[in-house]
This record gives sequence, C-alpha cells and structure tokens, in this order.
Amino acid sequence: MKALTEQDIRTSFVNCSKGEAKRLPLPRDFEDLPWEDLDFLGWRDLSAPGRSYIVTEHDGRPSGITLRFPSQQRGFLHRSMCSLCLTTHPGSGVSLMTARKAGPAGREGNSVGLYMCTDLACSLYVRGKKAVAAGARFQESLTVEEQIARTSANLSAFVAKLFS
Repeated sequence: MKALTEQDIRTSFVNCSKGEAKRLPLPRDFEDLPWEDLDFLGWRDLSAPGRSYIVTEHDGRPSGITLRFPSQQRGFLHRSMCSLCLTTHPGSGVSLMTARKAGPAGREGNSVGLYMCTDLACSLYVRGKKAVAAGARFQESLTVEEQIARTSANLSAFVAKLFS
C-alpha cells in the first residue's frame, strides 16, 4: 500500500460525515506503519469499543470506511474464519463488521457486513508477519502473492457493495 498522510486518510472516508472523519483517531503507531506490508490500513478505535476503520484503494484513490462490530466475547473454543484473508481465530478474533453504505443509501440506514479479523491485521497474517493467538493458519497451496491477491479481491468486493 502507498503511504498516506493524515489528511489523505481523513478526506478518504466515504460513509461518515466530514466532521466524524475529522474527529476519528488515527492508529497509535501511525508514524511507524509498515506500509510496504499492508494491502489496506485497518485499525480499531480504542476509545470506542466496537468501532474500527479501514482505508483501502478503490477506483484509484483512497477510500476510508467506518465499521462497527459487536463487543460480545465468544468462548475460547469457538473458532471463526475471516472472509478477507481466510485466517481462523479462536474466541472473538473474528467479528461481523458492518459498514454504512455510501451516499443516500447509507443515510437511509442501509449497511453491508463481512466477517473480518477483529484486529484488521489480515495483511500481516497472510505474509506470516503476525501469528494467530492460538494455533496457526491453515497450510495453503496458494503462494503468498496469490493469497495477497485473494485478500485484496475480497476487500474490493466488499467495498464495491458500499457503492451499489
């Protein structure tokens, strides 16, 4: 992913008001992000449980998305799979993330959802730069580059639903 400035991020949001985008917190480690290892920028809002953000490229420009997810905890024995990177996590490592649609549909309350890694570190899991809390990723026959392409395609399909 191309490195973004704070202004790039704040002006990229498509499903919230300009005021909301101006007030949202950036990732704590913003200055030290490994941009070359990221297919998208994702972070949780530590001041608002159940709220996360993603910035990805859509139609050649950055598009920011506000997400909500339930804060309920699942049992440790329960495992779920992320629909973006296909990483399985125990407990609450995967959550249904919902995003308001862009434009008039979003103002009417319409939204779309997808099961995602709660920490939004899909890019790092796919590259083997971050390990799953308990266990490991499934062994895949795809190369890392093919897994990265699949993750990006899954995210692009989700983002496209925000505009349809």
